[in-house]
Amino acid sequence: MTIRRVLWLVMGLAAAARSQSVYRPAPVAPRDFAVMAWGGSPSDPEQLRLMREAGLNISGFCRVEDLDRVRDAGLTCFIRDQRANGYDWSNLPEETGIRANVAELKGQVGAHAAALGFYLRDEPHGSLMPGLGRVAAVLREAMPELWPYVNLFPYRVTPDRLGTADYDTYVRLLVDSIRQPFLSYDNYSLVNGEMLDYFFTNLEIVRRLGLETKTPFWNCILANAHFNYMEPSDATFHLQVYSTLAYGGRGIQYFTYFTPQIGNYRLGAVDQFGNRTPTWDMLRRINNEIHALAPTLIHLRSTGVFHSPDVPDQARPLAESRLVKGVEMTQRLVRSPAMARFLVGEFEDAQQRPYVMLVNKELAQSFRFSIQLKQEGRKLLRISPYSGREEPFGREMDWLAPGAGVLFRIE
Repeated sequence: MTIRRVLWLVMGLAAAARSQSVYRPAPVAPRDFAVMAWGGSPSDPEQLRLMREAGLNISGFCRVEDLDRVRDAGLTCFIRDQRANGYDWSNLPEETGIRANVAELKGQVGAHAAALGFYLRDEPHGSLMPGLGRVAAVLREAMPELWPYVNLFPYRVTPDRLGTADYDTYVRLLVDSIRQPFLSYDNYSLVNGEMLDYFFTNLEIVRRLGLETKTPFWNCILANAHFNYMEPSDATFHLQVYSTLAYGGRGIQYFTYFTPQIGNYRLGAVDQFGNRTPTWDMLRRINNEIHALAPTLIHLRSTGVFHSPDVPDQARPLAESRLVKGVEMTQRLVRSPAMARFLVGEFEDAQQRPYVMLVNKELAQSFRFSIQLKQEGRKLLRISPYSGREEPFGREMDWLAPGAGVLFRIE
């Protein structure tokens, strides 16, 4: 190879590098859209820095003495402290004792920038809700800007474990008894290479109750492998996150960021030795997309969600869509084309401008798609998952990776 050809090659590579945009979306505030590690928050400043770099805005459940470290990393947390959650919820002590504990906490926490609220309980039995509500009320009276945190069971749990006759009643207790300003629940349904319909049915229920009670919801999703659940992949993260976004969710929680040191838990973002795993990069990629899209999503109101061709329990078919007449999803250069499964989330903004989000429910197949709108003559503007900006829909934007979604404004 001549010197001239080498120079041409180097100059060409340099020009290509300059033309390649690198997007670093601004982090969304946790009170607008939560991106949370579910579990204990670390004390190590380097681990906290990596959590921020991974795109999290809530480090998990922290100690009071770690608040400064969490703040310095640019994160927030829910405080886990015996004075807030160390009670027998079915047999609380005298309220004077609770108030003394909370007053002591307030003296230490004050209006600390890292404090988002107080962890109270995970997956409580319904009978414990009144006790949780009493302590939440005392905390709210002393520190009204801080939130209680209670996370709920998934809907398929039996009534005897829920402690209520049905799941609707159970979820409503979070609003009525605890007055939590967001609904939080978990549902892990990734098994044998598929997303079970349980995941979408739970989204249906929580979305409906969130709209009825005017309460946004956070979804706690699977971010490691354990039991017989699937190992994480870009596809599993995309499907869980984009489905939640399509249903109007306002928070993603990852179970778990740090890999538990028990059983067959594996491939959390950070392993049992404190090292980043391949999952960490997957987490950062999907979180960057959340931060790019959140400035648009937080101003939208969910108006409907529709599935095709199969429709999960309590969900609605695409034929009932107000905006979309049909979606065609095709493949090429494959021997045995797979049948596409997808969902469509519909929204409107404060000016009543319509938006749609299309999500590919397949975990192993990419599809080329086209959307036929019910109103002829209207066009789609894509919201870039990298820059967050509106852009004309064209070129090779009409492909969806496994589990991925795409947000459009209809003009």
